[in-house]
Amino acid sequence: MTPPSPNHGPRRGTSAPDLIVLHYTGMPDSLSARARLCDPTAEVSAHWLVHETGATEPLVPEDRRAWHAGAGSWQGRSDVNSHSIGIEIVNPGDRPFPAPQMAALEDLLADVMARWRIAPRGVIGHSDMAPDRKADPGPRFDWRRLGLAGLALWSDDPGQGDGPPLTASLDLIGYPAAAAADRLRAFRLRFCPWATGSESPADRRTAAVLAQMTHSC
Repeated sequence: MTPPSPNHGPRRGTSAPDLIVLHYTGMPDSLSARARLCDPTAEVSAHWLVHETGATEPLVPEDRRAWHAGAGSWQGRSDVNSHSIGIEIVNPGDRPFPAPQMAALEDLLADVMARWRIAPRGVIGHSDMAPDRKADPGPRFDWRRLGLAGLALWSDDPGQGDGPPLTASLDLIGYPAAAAADRLRAFRLRFCPWATGSESPADRRTAAVLAQMTHSC
């Protein structure tokens, strides 16, 4: 069966993805999300769509370049579409992700990571690579669950002291250049959901632990 979205092209400069980018659809239901991702006039797509029920649907062949990431970068990769597998998770962005959907996502991630030999540090959110313009998959997404399953970067180690400068740690983790407030927001969306206020020692400590993990595995 041929995946249904026509919105894709050849990967540029690489044939093997080394990143997975997670998104929420930002739309009310699976039907509207699928329709947009398969609409040639919309010029957006993803390799996989994870429905609320836990069904997973391929939309673009994984060896092709889907159009899901847009402008941004991660760990120096500026054409994230060419380097990644895009997974859209049906959720309008204002509610928890259902348990069947998260379980299906875990299974899908494990398969894709094994197929392309992608490490947990290569699984990121849209907000990570585009901190100045994106917020998905958002604060309600359970990154800790993925991290404890070995499917994404995570640490419960609180670190010690005040921590080194946050900017240096975020650079090492892979965040692109952006305004300091945007990078802090993106980092918190991923690792400290619902945190508010100015940069704190806890932010710096957590980022330092994650930066060290990123470059030791």
